[in-house]
Amino acid sequence: MQTKVMKAFTTGMVAGLLLTATACPAQAQGGTDIWVATFHEVGTHVSIGRPTNVTRRAGYDNQPAFTPDGRAVMFTSTREDAQADIWRVSVNGGAHTRLTSTPESEYSATPTPNGRGFSVIRVEADSTQRLWQFPWDGGAPSLVLTALRPVGYHVWVNEARLGTFVLAQRTAPRDPNALVLVDPRTERADTLARGIGRALARVPGRDAFTFVQMGRDTTWISEVDVRTSSLRRIAPVPERGEYHVWTPNGQLIATSGTRLMIRVGDRWDVLADFTELGVKGMSRIALSPTGDRIAFVADDPTP
Repeated sequence: MQTKVMKAFTTGMVAGLLLTATACPAQAQGGTDIWVATFHEVGTHVSIGRPTNVTRRAGYDNQPAFTPDGRAVMFTSTREDAQADIWRVSVNGGAHTRLTSTPESEYSATPTPNGRGFSVIRVEADSTQRLWQFPWDGGAPSLVLTALRPVGYHVWVNEARLGTFVLAQRTAPRDPNALVLVDPRTERADTLARGIGRALARVPGRDAFTFVQMGRDTTWISEVDVRTSSLRRIAPVPERGEYHVWTPNGQLIATSGTRLMIRVGDRWDVLADFTELGVKGMSRIALSPTGDRIAFVADDPTP
């Protein structure tokens, strides 16, 4: 297997998010862009600056994750070759730098907690989806989890705990998507829930992450305490939303259509509405490690 990683930066935890049951060709994926805005949090007060479209091109640019220094955003991009690779762009916009260029497709780039590189969901030659890691220095990638498959999304809590979204098996269609907690050192895997959504988000300052539990009447953002594997409900998802992120001060923010929502007590309040900028179809969301910028995905602007 020939692989090459473009060297782009040498420094190097934010949740990673991905694909459907199989990798989609560029023409089958909806066009999306990544927007970045300044973010300020003082106590419970949050303010967001005017966002900038940092990808601004027709096609699939999605799954943002900030680099460890907060100065750039990694993202999945599908271009003329119909391959999904990982790219990077400054938080201020500008030129895009390609980080992976391989015969396989890579999704959901996420800095690893050991600081040695970034993990991705790789769609291998036989369509197997497994979790791999690329080093920052441009070396060859390596498997993080050998046995667990097909992995669709993942979130690092620490070096010993990893939350994964495992896709329903085609051979067992009644067995829905599963939330699987993994120790990457031993590959011990424990299934904690089924019938989950795609969003996974680390809770800062605690050994915990959140996921979306699909329900017949209500869909919930629920929390996993990785020390005990216990689950608890946090909040129902906002209308037209499931993607969410936690601020450094422990506030919950989610996307919903044209708006960013913030959880206040037992309700969702509008934090920002970007309708006037032509933003619509907001989905994935990420917050920088330094807490000074926020990124979100939205549909390509209407011509």
